[in-house]
Amino acid sequence: MDRLKMHSVNKVDENIKKIAELFPNTLTEVIKGYREDGTPIIEHAIDFDVLRQELSNIIVEGPEERYQFTWPDKKKSILLANAPIAKTLRPCREESVDFDTTENLYIEGDNLDVLKLLQETYLGKVKMIYIDPPYNTGKDFIYEDDFAQSTEEYLANSGQYDEDGNRLVPNLESNGRFHTDWLNMMYPRLKLAKDLLSDDGVIFISIDDNELENLRKICLEVFGISNFIAQIIHKNNSMKNQSKLIGVTTEYMLIYAKNREMLRNTVWRVPKKAAADINNKFKQLKAKGLSLQEIEQEIKEMYTRPKYAHLSRWNKVDENGVFKDADLSREGGHKDFTIINPNTGKPCVIPKRGWGKSQQELLRLQAEGLIWYGDDTTPPGLKDYLNSDDVSVPDNFWYFDNSVDTRWIKSTFGRLVFENPKPLEFIKQAILLHTKESDIILDFFSGSATTAHAVMQLNAEDGGNRKFIMVQFPEKTPENSEAHKAGYHNICEIGKERIRRAGKKILEKHPEAAGKLDIGFRVLKVASSNMQDVYYRPDEYTQDLLSALTDNIKPDRTPEDLLFQVMLDLGVLLSSKIEETVIGGKKVFNVAEGYLMACFDNDVTDEVVKEIAKRQPYYAVFRDSGMASDSVATNFEQIFETYSPSTVRKVL
Repeated sequence: MDRLKMHSVNKVDENIKKIAELFPNTLTEVIKGYREDGTPIIEHAIDFDVLRQELSNIIVEGPEERYQFTWPDKKKSILLANAPIAKTLRPCREESVDFDTTENLYIEGDNLDVLKLLQETYLGKVKMIYIDPPYNTGKDFIYEDDFAQSTEEYLANSGQYDEDGNRLVPNLESNGRFHTDWLNMMYPRLKLAKDLLSDDGVIFISIDDNELENLRKICLEVFGISNFIAQIIHKNNSMKNQSKLIGVTTEYMLIYAKNREMLRNTVWRVPKKAAADINNKFKQLKAKGLSLQEIEQEIKEMYTRPKYAHLSRWNKVDENGVFKDADLSREGGHKDFTIINPNTGKPCVIPKRGWGKSQQELLRLQAEGLIWYGDDTTPPGLKDYLNSDDVSVPDNFWYFDNSVDTRWIKSTFGRLVFENPKPLEFIKQAILLHTKESDIILDFFSGSATTAHAVMQLNAEDGGNRKFIMVQFPEKTPENSEAHKAGYHNICEIGKERIRRAGKKILEKHPEAAGKLDIGFRVLKVASSNMQDVYYRPDEYTQDLLSALTDNIKPDRTPEDLLFQVMLDLGVLLSSKIEETVIGGKKVFNVAEGYLMACFDNDVTDEVVKEIAKRQPYYAVFRDSGMASDSVATNFEQIFETYSPSTVRKVL
């Protein structure tokens, strides 16, 4: 029985809880005192240094001792996550598929920049994130977030590229900051990714032994310990035969919720994997005329393979199929009756706990042939048949053989253009667990775009309309690689081509999905802002310079470039339907069926402004220098006040 507290609420505890919900990384433990036996009294507390860092644009120092997980430049990585950038996304129609109708996105660029650019538009809208980041094996590449610069230098140049235009650098074990650099890469990206998740959103992160422990620690800071869901063990077939001691054949996938409390009514179920294989095998063997004993032996042989080991309890067969003997007892059950074993004519052994069913129910099951009889000393069981459409609670051991995916890449591209792709079925299962209908799935280490492939495949199978956002840096392929020889000069080219080819193959297999399945994608690329750089001091301005700055838009930017920057700034989904119309001889964009109307042409007249105002969009956007005359600029507000006073008016 709980004791009454007999005192008012401890507001300090409440406040600590509220701050921890906003900034889980600020929660720490301190020693409040010691008990008589000398053991320390531990209390939760807020790490004010970390909280100050979250609320500051400068590096905050703090020497006090407390429990914490830290590494060099951790505070700068917090600063990096919070720092703004002056960049945009430019559409690329020629590399897209079904640009005007698709709701999928493929974004090229540094994923830190992309995560920042998406904050306004996709804040709280992503249902699921899956990422397969670099494992830090000593051979792979990571993003080089240059912390050697001063804060001012970094903020001014927050996209550092090497002399070849790459921002990725090899992270070798000989690097004295081997783990530090990896942590500094992951921490700000996870912080930003969390904000994109919906309140009931979940992130799945693949990793191996190299950084598993560090990843768990930073996830605990970013997401909070209460939002940990599971650590999946992923068994694959990548046995390293050259290992001297242990051949490691497993990886991991960490799963965290943004707010696990929001999942209290959520139930995750998966199809009972490989059940169809076992049932098909049973039918084939039965058709061949094998005896039930021979069939049972063949089925048991299948269970020696890891792919089927989880079904090994279904180890009995009869004329109707493969089954396991389920328990017929319950604690405190009936012990005053039993049934007769028709094979021996003897009474069946009564379970020690008693029957879990009435005598009438047992007789019914017996009459329907659903009772399995053991030997004379074993209580009978209920025949629980293996059905191909059974579902089960997912466990934390997933076996998916990626050799299937390696063969798919080879057969589809004619050569192995991407090594070690993640198993399609593995990602499909993760997506199936937590998404449905029109949910958005984000992968910001998208590699060969297996996640996009899995989304399309799953939609084709269950009729869903999930949407994907793939993000990938255009990392160059080595010149001696199969990919480079095949004409793919960076990973993005492989990813986009995979989506194109996978979409066609899926439609070939699911012709009924034609016209309904979205196999397209809009390509967007990270670029510097569309706006002119203006950073001169007053004494540096000249008449010529002022003339050059009359238009604040960079000369190489198109109206569609401007439109996507406006969509980012106003929080309009980048996958929104875009229609182009001509009003008064000027090109006008109509986004999301009148939600946003924009005209970036020059010499816009009163008539154009009036016609747009009459359509009463939520947002109306024009170019600051686009008005035909001072008179039009003067009349602009009055026209909207007359025809659509509620429209939010903006100018570039």
